[in-house]
Amino acid sequence: MQRLETMMTDDLRAFRRQAGDRHAAFRARGLKLDSSRGNPSPEQLDLSSALLTLPGPDGFRSAEGVDGRNYPGDLRGLPEARALFAPLLGAPAEQVLIGGNSSLRLMHDLIVFALLHGVPDGASSWTAQAPVTFLCPAPGYDRHFAICESFGIRMIPVPLTGHGPDMDAVERLVAEDPSVKGIWCVPKYSNPTAETYSPETVERLSAMRTAAPDFRLFWDNAYAVHHLTERPHALANILEACARHGHANRPFVFGSTSKITFAGSGLALFAASAANLEWARKHLSRQAIGPDKLNQLRHVRLLRDDAGITALMERHRQIIAPKFQRVQAVFAEHLGDSGVARWTEPEGGYFISLDVRRGSARRTVALAQEAGVAMVPAGATFPYGRDPDDRNIRIAPTFPSIDNVGLMAEGVALSVLVATSEAILAEREAGGGH
Repeated sequence: MQRLETMMTDDLRAFRRQAGDRHAAFRARGLKLDSSRGNPSPEQLDLSSALLTLPGPDGFRSAEGVDGRNYPGDLRGLPEARALFAPLLGAPAEQVLIGGNSSLRLMHDLIVFALLHGVPDGASSWTAQAPVTFLCPAPGYDRHFAICESFGIRMIPVPLTGHGPDMDAVERLVAEDPSVKGIWCVPKYSNPTAETYSPETVERLSAMRTAAPDFRLFWDNAYAVHHLTERPHALANILEACARHGHANRPFVFGSTSKITFAGSGLALFAASAANLEWARKHLSRQAIGPDKLNQLRHVRLLRDDAGITALMERHRQIIAPKFQRVQAVFAEHLGDSGVARWTEPEGGYFISLDVRRGSARRTVALAQEAGVAMVPAGATFPYGRDPDDRNIRIAPTFPSIDNVGLMAEGVALSVLVATSEAILAEREAGGGH
């Protein structure tokens, strides 16, 4: 395919008509396809169906004899559950807390606690030190940004480099501005770019000087074991690095089993320094008398150990990796050498990041939705929903069937071609070009 930018205007008009006809034919099929969220497919959920029968009518006692049906229990979680997930978090078991079924809710609550009560190393609550600012590597996770927006926390986008955030920008901002209290990080197979933070990035985040002594890394390692190839990415240990540089209280490390077992009935995971962990436990104790020990027990008995988690995630990989390959193949077929888009080829995580011609993302998403493809709004991967270049689109291939994911990718690709050819023609006509 010839690059659209280099086509003569008459040829481009013909191309636009042909692309429009193909898009209209696709739309006429009346399909309902979903690429809006990174949901596990039913086949993935089936891998953990044994959870529905665990821990069983006689299996409600922990290894220490705690009755999982009753109130008492360490709010940090059962020792065997903490030990099971400690390697995933890169922490010793005594520095791990199991917090309900949603890591996002845990992040939300810890921000509330910081706003109202402050954190270790801080002289007062964050609210008393208003304004509060967070750095937001972008494109990033829309739900992180929604938490900040709901509490009036100012967000500053920071570009990603392929190896993590632009550390020159991060170091300058945290050193200059004491209102910068945190940074959102998805350090492994980032949402949506799928990049993994380099050892140098982890080292600089750990060592950097911050104007705020109570600065926190919100380290959302949501995709720690979610590989798409046989060559898993390695991520440097943020807890160890921060402790080595004298900033043991800097990281809040999060994880979950939401995309390991059941998305709605998993376990939220948290690891931090002893001081941070006690701070979190104290404030969480106002919400609950004890944890959901039965859910922890059934996860321990299903997953058993680190090898059990690895084996289960390999079965996940076998289900979803072909879907990612199908999307990439369809994009290559329809977009090819047109020069109108580029997309990531992730080696882990749940998303493909699609960049279209500047100023074309919103129009592309609108056309895709007309064609029956539900998508996250354009701009959602940036703070306040505003992509300054209007070019990034997040693609979620995991939930549809392998056939439907190919159709979804075709609908998106056709929408890219229509939106881009429209935009180029509009620019030429506005400038009097031929």
